Amino acid sequence: VIYEAHVRGLTLRNRGVADGMRGTYAGLASPAVLRHLAGLGVTAVELLPVHEHVDERSLVDRGLGDYWGYNSLSYFAPDCRYASSRAPLHAVRDFKAMVRALHAAGIGVILDVVFNHTAESGSDGPWINFRGIANEVFYLLDPRDRRRYLDFTGCGNTVNCNHPQMTAFIVHCLEYWVEEMHVDGFRFDLASVFARGDHGAVLANPPLPWNIELSRTLAGLPLIAEAWDAAGLYQLGAFPGSSWAEWNGAYRDTMRRFVRGDPGMLGAVASRIAGSSDLYARGGRRPCNSINFITCHDGFTLADLVSYERKHNEANGEGNRDGSTDNLSRNCGVEGPTRDAAILSRRHRQARNFVAVLMLSRGVPMLLSGDEVLSTQSGNNNAYCQDNPLSWFDWTRVGSQREMLRFTRELIALRRRHPSLTVNRFYTGGSVVGRGLPDICWHGARLKQPSWDDPGARVLAFTVTGIAPGEADIHAVLNLSDEAIEAELPLLPGRRWHLAVDTAAEAPGDVAAPPAQRLLTGHVHRVSSRSVVILEARAQL
Repeated sequence: VIYEAHVRGLTLRNRGVADGMRGTYAGLASPAVLRHLAGLGVTAVELLPVHEHVDERSLVDRGLGDYWGYNSLSYFAPDCRYASSRAPLHAVRDFKAMVRALHAAGIGVILDVVFNHTAESGSDGPWINFRGIANEVFYLLDPRDRRRYLDFTGCGNTVNCNHPQMTAFIVHCLEYWVEEMHVDGFRFDLASVFARGDHGAVLANPPLPWNIELSRTLAGLPLIAEAWDAAGLYQLGAFPGSSWAEWNGAYRDTMRRFVRGDPGMLGAVASRIAGSSDLYARGGRRPCNSINFITCHDGFTLADLVSYERKHNEANGEGNRDGSTDNLSRNCGVEGPTRDAAILSRRHRQARNFVAVLMLSRGVPMLLSGDEVLSTQSGNNNAYCQDNPLSWFDWTRVGSQREMLRFTRELIALRRRHPSLTVNRFYTGGSVVGRGLPDICWHGARLKQPSWDDPGARVLAFTVTGIAPGEADIHAVLNLSDEAIEAELPLLPGRRWHLAVDTAAEAPGDVAAPPAQRLLTGHVHRVSSRSVVILEARAQL
């Protein structure tokens, strides 16, 4: 379970972190933050860029800065902004200590890295380092005008990734962060740039992805591609190489549409729950190649996804022109803040639905920091320049939204106690050894009658057979229709169903762990509209 976070934003407002340590690597390594992460059950943090970066002049002129850090300058240097002291090498020492502390807590460290462009921007940008050293080596240039930079990133320039010297530079840099700084993996921003050769042509077998994958130091580490770029190259399910994982944008979009109530989604939803074999089975890839997510740093938070239907980026100073206009969101009746109890209840239910579906899906789930306490950015879906409370983790919500935190924690725990959900292979419908039952069986409200061919259907159920000794079976009912249903329950000899999750129930009845789960006695269970129910079948005593 990956937790995407910002070093400064996660730690700045935590009063359990010592003065002078908030907003730093040392703050992230503090017991107060580690307890939260370990208690939540995440297994890796994915940190937004920590390479030394510079703020774009246009942002500085507006009194803002490059908060996210996607404007890299020095790829071997941890950003001094996040050091607890400006003394020489302190950023390096702090970073290493942070990694050691996270590892001691059982949490890996994945870095979000930006090798698709640099802070030198376009032809009118600053001359800092690469442009003065070897301009034609570092950047893709227009063959008709060598003073003009080809821009496949939306940031003014494109790194010439597949030039032999640049390939060696990038691989060497990644190896340094593993060997010297002890990180565990990488997420690559706009990674489809890695597939472009001279003049931006798309290569069938680009050298850089293969050199990264085949490095003895990097082999076997998580390598996660954002499998598209800003110029329309979209490689989801087909990123070059054999073992790369990908941010699964199709998962995000499918689940957003389904949970908001779009009809005709059942086949796509089943494919995403099952690990997206339609995208990853070819070429021998597996569910672990799919990084499943509902939200990330780029876009609405989970709370905003169920509270806004339009972006509200006025604070960015760009006339609300920046950021995506296609958010696949639903505000549940009112745009933005409200005191209407019914609307708030509906929003909380939808947020729980998203978390429940994410944790039921094969592949690697990723949570956005703050979603576990329903953090809001007031409808800003492009908060890249908001180094202020709009983006910072509000630790008071750990108390005020403790029921959402509890729900998220318990859903991660449910996932972890079910190897059948996390095993790294696709469902086949074949029998589970020793049980004689299919690994998965799809249903609608009626058993074995999924409504694949009904374009208006918004109900999907499935049964997953336990594969480990003592593991309970799972039956999930996703009812995103506007009506309650009477869902039939499978009859499993020697086992009885217990209610684990009901997103329509008020806390604490929304989630329960064994042995506090309620035993169900009938063969039909009522599932409320726009809700998810998860049952666990255990052997009778």
